[in-house]
Amino acid sequence: MTRTQARELAVRLVYTLAENPADAKTTLEETLDAEYYATLADEDELYKLRPTGDALNYLERVVTGVSEHLAELDSYIEKHAVGWQFYRISRTAVSIMRVAMFEALYMPDIPRAAAMNEAIELAKKYDTPETVSFTNGVLGAFTKTEIPDAGK
Repeated sequence: MTRTQARELAVRLVYTLAENPADAKTTLEETLDAEYYATLADEDELYKLRPTGDALNYLERVVTGVSEHLAELDSYIEKHAVGWQFYRISRTAVSIMRVAMFEALYMPDIPRAAAMNEAIELAKKYDTPETVSFTNGVLGAFTKTEIPDAGK
């Protein structure tokens, strides 16, 4: 599984946590259970390869990290979503932004530009053009104001 595929799966798992509150460890265990995961492969190409190694480590770090820093990440979204109330933002866009912001803040091994660019690509895949522009604007403002040395 590539990092891009793992990131997309992370966004889906973060979305799942938002819709069906459980702890991150339980959500990861249930979703990645070999038998259950195999049933998902019939529904979606993303689930053809079960994550192992680096992809599994990445998923665990991101999903657990987003869960642990949820209030902080959501406060950044609220701060930079000028003119929007949080509850009106697409849940998919929120999940994408949570993952990208977590990567930028807490995963120095991931280039910030890659995290932001892939977030926008995921937004293009799952949301409307208007939501993509909105997501891009929020992530751009976040990067400029919240990430030390982001412009360097």
